[in-house]
Amino acid sequence: MTTLLILALYFALLYGVSRAVSRAEGNSEFFGASRKSPWHLVAFGMIGASISGISFVSVPGMVISSQMTYLQTCLGFILGYAVVAFVLLPLYYKLQLTSIYSYLGERFGRKSEVTGASFFVASKLIGAALKFYVVCMLLHELIFEPLGINFALTVALMVALIWTYTRRGGIRALVFTDVLQTACLLAALVLICFGVLHALNLTAGQAVEAISRHPYSRIFVFDDWMSTQYFWKQFISGAFIVVVMTGLDQDMMQKNLTCRTLRESQKNMCCYGLAFVPVNLLFLSLGVLLTMLAANLNVPLPENTDTLLPMFAATGKLGLWAQVLFTLGIVSASFSSADSALTSLTTTYCIDIRRQATDERLRRRAHLGICTLFVACILVFRYAQSTSLLDAIYTIVSYTYGPLLGLFAYGLFTRRHVLDGATPYIAVAAPLLCLGIAKASYALFGYTFGYELLLLNGAITFAALWAFSFMRKPSAAI
Repeated sequence: MTTLLILALYFALLYGVSRAVSRAEGNSEFFGASRKSPWHLVAFGMIGASISGISFVSVPGMVISSQMTYLQTCLGFILGYAVVAFVLLPLYYKLQLTSIYSYLGERFGRKSEVTGASFFVASKLIGAALKFYVVCMLLHELIFEPLGINFALTVALMVALIWTYTRRGGIRALVFTDVLQTACLLAALVLICFGVLHALNLTAGQAVEAISRHPYSRIFVFDDWMSTQYFWKQFISGAFIVVVMTGLDQDMMQKNLTCRTLRESQKNMCCYGLAFVPVNLLFLSLGVLLTMLAANLNVPLPENTDTLLPMFAATGKLGLWAQVLFTLGIVSASFSSADSALTSLTTTYCIDIRRQATDERLRRRAHLGICTLFVACILVFRYAQSTSLLDAIYTIVSYTYGPLLGLFAYGLFTRRHVLDGATPYIAVAAPLLCLGIAKASYALFGYTFGYELLLLNGAITFAALWAFSFMRKPSAAI
């Protein structure tokens, strides 16, 4: 009951913040906050929006399987955020875009715009629903199932809460609620770390020394280029992950485009990009400390590394306070990412697919409809009860950003047009070809593609767009 009460107060605070900052309802506020958001608030709030509930749960457990090598990817993030800040943002601000896929329409044509928007809608809806499904499962088991509430009602309640505080203020409300949610997430993380230190009878200085000596503290891998943890694979892939999954993702870019000026948006991007290294270092350090605690208590490490933190925090092994903090942390992380996903999906549908940026009635109906689809996707995942199905969906989603990379790269770095009618077919064919190459590579050479598959996907899309462009005369790029 304590956890439930704290969550109720948390949601009441979220709703109060949303109501306080929301002005008169309108599409300009919902889609772009009238481009008046303070950049430092956007920067701080984006930390929470970029860390999903799954990341909060699973990153500490990564140390069991790959030590701290994930930090190599985080270092690549810094380069990626610089590219977004100084290559993509100037373009978006020059064209005064609200939805970034409008660029594809201006540069290539209507079918290319709808293709890019549709890939985003499909991948974001499924991906965000999968992430939120995992969190709903956890909350259901911890809080709602003991109260006799079934899973469908749990999901509907969670999504309804998001709809309640975003339906009026949209992106403007999210700029401010994300600040609250990021503060709660980071506070929960820090307090759980101190709780584990107390359980280990370590000071902060002793913990730093113990972590540095631990076998799981390895960060850099330079001696095995075949490994998926090889430094340059992780670093370069990290940069491209940010370019694609932030710079070419409406969900991640929409808040950035609400800053008053390009310079403020660039400061926002650089500041919150730099924050990912220390935040993830703290997550991974917590993972090392938890493995030390498991050894002290003679508790075997879980086979599923994602359950390392829940094994201690969610089961009461660290006390009720840790369970409350853990629940608050994953709720803050998951709601911060889910609410922005639903708002950006509404924006893309109205502006790019329907081309009705000023129709408030359509926007309200679209927002409610997308929330309903979100609930339906989560329930499908629940009742399918198939791990292989979920793995397949994750794989499909991971392939869908490649065509966006190819489309934007082609638009930015060439002066040729495309055969607009061929774009949808190229965008579908490229991920399928990548899948075949990845399977053949493993079967023939034993080489497993990691994040670099995204680059291959984008390169195939780029090459196909170039090849088809010779079927029409070139046109000057924007």
